[in-house]
Amino acid sequence: MKLFEIAEKLGGILDGNGEIEIGSVAGLREAGRGDISFMANPKYAALVAGTKASAVIVPQDWDREAPCALIRSENPDGAFAVIAEMFYVPVPKPEPGIHPSAVVADTAVLGEGVSVGANCVIDEGVEIGANSVVSAGCFIGYKTRIGEDCLLYPLVSIREFAEIGNRVIIHNGSVVGSDGFGYAVQKDGSRTKIPQIGRVVIGDDAEIGANVTIDRARFGKTVIGKGVKIDNLVQVAHNVVIGDHSVLCGQAGISGSTVIGTRAILAGQAGIAGHLEIGDGAIIGAKAGVMKDVPSRDFVLGQPAVNHTIFKKSVANTMLLPKLKERVKQLEDRLAKLENK
Repeated sequence: MKLFEIAEKLGGILDGNGEIEIGSVAGLREAGRGDISFMANPKYAALVAGTKASAVIVPQDWDREAPCALIRSENPDGAFAVIAEMFYVPVPKPEPGIHPSAVVADTAVLGEGVSVGANCVIDEGVEIGANSVVSAGCFIGYKTRIGEDCLLYPLVSIREFAEIGNRVIIHNGSVVGSDGFGYAVQKDGSRTKIPQIGRVVIGDDAEIGANVTIDRARFGKTVIGKGVKIDNLVQVAHNVVIGDHSVLCGQAGISGSTVIGTRAILAGQAGIAGHLEIGDGAIIGAKAGVMKDVPSRDFVLGQPAVNHTIFKKSVANTMLLPKLKERVKQLEDRLAKLENK
């Protein structure tokens, strides 16, 4: 594809030879002739000068020299995502039908164009919408409902009564609807299991990463809202509610009955205690340990988590402790000399 054609599709401003032929996409370090790359983060600006890419997408205010053609864009990251999709060669979608090794209950209802892979088990009363794909080794539990155009990668397990919307993607090894972690403590200190009789509801256009666990509610619903994106290795406990279009990054964990607002972000390894409220648009920084409610659009860091400004000041002050210690020693020495006199 000619570079000028790409620029037109992106609505960007082309600087350089528009007749260059672009055949693939790559990072700034790895790119070679015929590749297009992008620079969205200023920390990588220096890499543009040494790139071997034929073209690079840059911000509109880019003012440095470059050894290649440029496309100026208001959103280089988003523009590159569009280009990556243009050049991506997808894995062929499985043909509709049921693999001979799959076990599908007589009462299951499969919509038009559904594909069920090898060694899948579809339990009684399951409903799967049109054009959905259930890849090899998946288990779909009793009376679960799955919408249209969903994609379940291999070895996904969905327990009984789950409800999954349309266009949902669930990656390898994830478990939806496992029992919530609920036990009653007896007088002798032993623990008795509390029945987990609720279910999991996942909204349209959500994407669940690999090896994610989403617990069923003790009663009522654990809810994953519309457009929610969950990274790998995330734990969502019973009766958690995650608002529409929120993002949970890798290894984050949410304790039971916590409510996450819309468009919130939980960074990697963030941990949220139970029965809390995280407001709309809040950001929970990496490794933050949240022990109390977080207001809407707040940004917290640390253990226990506090507003990011307070946390950064605390870290800065901590870094000054060696100097403070030395200063105190000097003052003690001076005081000792004065006392000796």
